[in-house]
Amino acid sequence: MAADKALSWSYTEEFMPESEPARAARARAAEFGIAPVSVGTGALLRLMAAASGAHSVAEIGTGTGVSGVWLLEGMVDDGILTSIDIEAEYQRAARESFVMAGVKPARTRLIAGRALDVLPRLADAAYDLVLVDGDPQEAGAAVEQAWRMLRPGGILVVSDALAGGRVADPARRDELTVAVRELGKEVRSRDDGLAALIPTGDGVLVAVKRQQ
Repeated sequence: MAADKALSWSYTEEFMPESEPARAARARAAEFGIAPVSVGTGALLRLMAAASGAHSVAEIGTGTGVSGVWLLEGMVDDGILTSIDIEAEYQRAARESFVMAGVKPARTRLIAGRALDVLPRLADAAYDLVLVDGDPQEAGAAVEQAWRMLRPGGILVVSDALAGGRVADPARRDELTVAVRELGKEVRSRDDGLAALIPTGDGVLVAVKRQQ
């Protein structure tokens, strides 16, 4: 990345301030050794939730609640966030983050379990936005489930869509990079959606499910 582009990327990441609850959740993530969405990605999530008037949001990958806090800040006041994570310990930390953010317990539904086991139990066409931020090896199957769950006009968001910058390098052919690259192509080629790849954070793949 050229120096001016790197500077611009840093500027955009720092452009929106992060709320104290989100910063505290980020600190908890560091304690667990997990990488949450970047501040720029969080701001984008909040923006998309607000722009869509999101009432029902699903999130694959709770972590310690960084992305959840950003999403809840953008959702309507009585909106409900359903969040899935295989690590119950992370979700206990996320609950602390949501309490700090003043979120009523009834507005969050945290489900501990493997995403591909939980997602099939969630309703069709019932969600305004679905964030896929879990195991990248399962992202393709998770996106298929997420697309089923979205209402027409709903938004799919996939984080880490550039895989640490490796996706853009055609010489990188390791299994994970190829899987992330192919996932982007699959989402891009859907006849029932409109997609964009945004270079925020480690890349954000966004697609809107076309109205029927």
